[in-house]
Amino acid sequence: MTATHSTRMLILGSGPAGLSAAIYGARAGLAPIVVQGIQPGGQLMTTTDVENYPGFREVIQGPWLMQEMQAQAEHVGAQMLWDTIVEVDVSQRPFRMVGDSGTVYVGDTLVIATGAQARWLGLDSEELLKGKGVSACATCDGFFFRGKKVAVIGGGNTAVEEALYLTNHSHDVTLIHRRDSLRAEKILQQRLFANDKITTLWNKKVERFIDGGGVAGLVGIELKDMVTGELSTLEVDGGFVAIGHHPATELFRGHIALDQDNYITVDKGTTRTSVPGVFACGDVMDKHYRQAITAAGTGCMAALDAERFLAEADFEQVAEAAE
Repeated sequence: MTATHSTRMLILGSGPAGLSAAIYGARAGLAPIVVQGIQPGGQLMTTTDVENYPGFREVIQGPWLMQEMQAQAEHVGAQMLWDTIVEVDVSQRPFRMVGDSGTVYVGDTLVIATGAQARWLGLDSEELLKGKGVSACATCDGFFFRGKKVAVIGGGNTAVEEALYLTNHSHDVTLIHRRDSLRAEKILQQRLFANDKITTLWNKKVERFIDGGGVAGLVGIELKDMVTGELSTLEVDGGFVAIGHHPATELFRGHIALDQDNYITVDKGTTRTSVPGVFACGDVMDKHYRQAITAAGTGCMAALDAERFLAEADFEQVAEAAE
């Protein structure tokens, strides 16, 4: 027989946003169920040194932080289940999700915390050097390259913003773009070209990230000129891939309002989506900050929003029954 799990608060995703929602939901007595998805713990499970999460004087490890968050959520009453959701129905309450095993999950409210994944170049050398000089988040890792030479790959808003941010730490930032013009907003381009710490390389494609061997990590980037085909090497200590993100919203397309980049839209200052009773938190609705601490903050907001929604719905139900 197909198993069915029912709860007052159903949470999809188990990164900082989902687990924070679970902690607040459990403390409110909503007995949340967290469906962990294909990457339990979210992006922090692939992050080594975390130095900007409040409350820890020393550098901590991303996987350890997520293990502690999960343990805290379970300690206060949240239930963790592993499954890959293949079907959702948010057309009516209670909301319904189905896992690939056939298991059914039913929730009076639904918190979506499925996150977003950085787009990568897809190079073997990139995969080899992730966390060893190659990153997809300047705000997260730029601090580790103080006074060093760094490069940013991309030509959109994200790439230009990353390059500008890195000038807080590096005096030598190179923006590498495979075309001869940027796609970023004009105001960002103006700031970029006015900054004497930034050099732009046009019509250059990354062929490979160069491994220094041993503990050296990234030492350079091999580039191919898109016009001449000529190969060259740029010596750098850090390489930041900034070609955008994929929000994990495929399941909800056509069911919940998304913006032009497929992020879930929410009412300003809240986590409320276009469907009453469905809330979104973390990177799946935040294309600007994308930090563990902001994801955790919106997870808290989602739980509080869901709790208030249920309280109002319960009150209305009691009032109707009394008439």
